[in-house]
Amino acid sequence: MKIIPAIDIIEGKCVRLIQGDYAKKKIYNEDPLEVARQFEDAGLDRLHLVDLDGAKAGAVKNWKILEKIAGKTNLVIDFGGGIKTEKDLSIVFDGGAALATIGSLAVKEKERFYSWIKEYGAGKFLLGADVRNEKLAVSGWQESTDISIFDFIRDYLAAGIQQVFCTDIAKDGLLEGPSIDLYKNIVEKFPGLYFIASGGVSSMDDVYSLEAIGCKAVIIGKAIYEGRIQLKSLAKN
Repeated sequence: MKIIPAIDIIEGKCVRLIQGDYAKKKIYNEDPLEVARQFEDAGLDRLHLVDLDGAKAGAVKNWKILEKIAGKTNLVIDFGGGIKTEKDLSIVFDGGAALATIGSLAVKEKERFYSWIKEYGAGKFLLGADVRNEKLAVSGWQESTDISIFDFIRDYLAAGIQQVFCTDIAKDGLLEGPSIDLYKNIVEKFPGLYFIASGGVSSMDDVYSLEAIGCKAVIIGKAIYEGRIQLKSLAKN
């Protein structure tokens, strides 16, 4: 199973939030590039880079961090947060991201996202689904919807999307374990999907549990920063 470490950015710094609450942030490092290099040195080859300022503002903000990490590491980067326009998308791809992470726009402006899939190819996008009680939340988790995660995935699989990650907001940042039942349900319903689990991972046992139910990859953030999972353990997977 692929291990994808996460770096969340606010004001150019590496932070983590608890359950998407911007008032509950903790700064882990002033220099995201230093963190990215630690991941690469440990043998990891992917990075989930999230522009939390961009997610809140509705426009990409921390693109210089993307440029720096992409230019000084060989990590395969997916970048998300605030990608709302063609200009944002160009900034992200020009900045060195291999994949653009699309979440809120895929919910609110489906036709625009469909046009991007047609123009750039489905393989250039990572679909992000943030959920509360199996319903999507958007705009940096600040808005709830009545849209089912299962309907959402089904629609975009039909459009050619290959990779999807799902974060259960109720679990995120709490280090209380991932939403195994939810993810198992998704994997069973969509067996051909490259499904990436996200949120709540607190130990290598959680990683093994996700692998056992068929997740193809897992995004890990706070557990690394808090020392619950050692990078040397991840490099072996």
